[in-house]
Amino acid sequence: QVQLVESGGGLVQAGGSLRLSCAASGSIFSINAWGWYRQAPGKQRELVAQITSGGSTNYADSVKGRFAISRDNAKKTLYLQMDSLRPEDTAVYYCNRIRGAVGWGQGTQVTVSS
Repeated sequence: QVQLVESGGGLVQAGGSLRLSCAASGSIFSINAWGWYRQAPGKQRELVAQITSGGSTNYADSVKGRFAISRDNAKKTLYLQMDSLRPEDTAVYYCNRIRGAVGWGQGTQVTVSS
């Protein structure tokens, strides 16, 4: 059973940066594509960044040029570097597998003040 643990969130001023981490247990990490999702209050969860097993990346238009997703297969860890943060980036951030989501972690809260 895969468990996901997100960390690295916090309170930051607009224009600031944060780096999120997602530690995955189990043996499926390296062979799968993974993504970072976020859910703001009153809104649906949305996919903001994804990375394939080969390292190809794709981003939602709203974060393109500001966020960078990366992975360390040896550590079974997914990262999200977030720069030039905006108040509209405020949300709970989650990681999960792109095809066939596993159980969701608790997420990590990101709050960007104006």
